[in-house]
Amino acid sequence: MKVSYIAHVSGNVQGVYFRVSSQQKAIEYGLSGYAKNLADGDVELMLCGEEQNVEKMLIWLESGPEQADVSHLLKKKVDWQDHSFFAIC
Repeated sequence: MKVSYIAHVSGNVQGVYFRVSSQQKAIEYGLSGYAKNLADGDVELMLCGEEQNVEKMLIWLESGPEQADVSHLLKKKVDWQDHSFFAIC
């Protein structure tokens, strides 16, 4: 079953290759969507794909790449969105 989630990641997540690492992991899991920096220092991600792969990505986001320090992950299931690829915004 295909699902879409918006994830909001807080902590030391900008300037540590979080979006690029997220893109690589999303491609590995066959997901589409995006990762973008927010003005408050957080990162927002749209994750679209097979439910089990989105769940794997959400688990990965709890710690992110080695250089990151994730303090909080907020995730929300949203209506399906069809993206062609995983973009860095």
